[in-house]
Amino acid sequence: MDLSYWELKNWFTNVDYTIVGSGIVGLHAALRLREKFPESKILVLEKGMLPQGASTKNAGFACFGSLSEIIDDLKSHSEEEVVNLVQKRWSGLQLLRKRLGDAAIDFKPYGGYELFLADDESAYSECVGKLPFINEILKPLFKADVFAKEVDRFGFGGIREYLIFNPFEAQIDTGNMMQALLKQAFSENILILNRQTVTSYLDKGNGVEVTLGDFSFITKKILFATNGFANALTNGAVKPARAQVLITEPIENLDIKGTFHLDRGYYYFRNIGDRILLGGGRNLDFDTETTTEFGQTEIIQNRLEQLLKEVILPNQKFEIAHRWSGIMGIGNSKNPIVSQLTENVYCGVRLGGMGVAIGSLIGTELADLV
Repeated sequence: MDLSYWELKNWFTNVDYTIVGSGIVGLHAALRLREKFPESKILVLEKGMLPQGASTKNAGFACFGSLSEIIDDLKSHSEEEVVNLVQKRWSGLQLLRKRLGDAAIDFKPYGGYELFLADDESAYSECVGKLPFINEILKPLFKADVFAKEVDRFGFGGIREYLIFNPFEAQIDTGNMMQALLKQAFSENILILNRQTVTSYLDKGNGVEVTLGDFSFITKKILFATNGFANALTNGAVKPARAQVLITEPIENLDIKGTFHLDRGYYYFRNIGDRILLGGGRNLDFDTETTTEFGQTEIIQNRLEQLLKEVILPNQKFEIAHRWSGIMGIGNSKNPIVSQLTENVYCGVRLGGMGVAIGSLIGTELADLV
């Protein structure tokens, strides 16, 4: 980097807090630090042109877990942990709405649905059987039943008669959300530099030396909000998980409104106006999808198109307009990692595919460690 005196002075001198990652977690951490330390110098470093992981690439689900996902989580987590996770996701969504306002994020409370393929007898029976129990353990949090059976009125193909409806789920516009967050950060005098990759860092006790390629600077504290890219940082406790997504061209007379889950949350779709966005399929090839590389694969894209043709839009013509992917951070536990790594180094990672819901809370908790 060939930096001028002015650039060094204004961006890289007397830096109090450096945040790595300008997604939902990173910007919420920055905004929370600004509330706590009004006079501090806060610098956000982002390796992408836009937030690189999943913050601008997700499906825009304001959700906290489908019925089958929650039942699945109970097989590897205690009841208390699962309820606590749902509570964190729900609190995170309220925090996001409060900070940005429903109009700014285009919040649409259409509710969410889970559907089951006709041949998925075991998952369907399990969900219907355990529905009263899940409602009971979530009742203290929502003061009402969360899940209910509803007859399919959307004309889906090859599925069981009943869907599971959740009135507390909603859609947001992911692009609008991130633009609103970035605007807030700029208005709070938070410095953001894109296309900056932290190649190494060293906690020297009285500050951290941060290296960007052939250039380094000193910051008092560094906070990592790099979720899917945090494998090395956490000694393997966070693994990257690629999610592939596609969106159709507008569809005439589309009658589908809401957010929809299929196959324990491994597939998800929604309407965006009169288009369908559909993503998922990681479970078809876990090994290939455990990657920080963006891109699509034939096996998953073919399955997504098959679901569109046979299940979601069985009697309608559609064309694919666009395809993309995002990188999530997952692990053996769904519990996020918010921790102090050394005296001046912190991280808030492993959002378990629930970044929209939990990201704002994790960012706030991360800043509160300082």
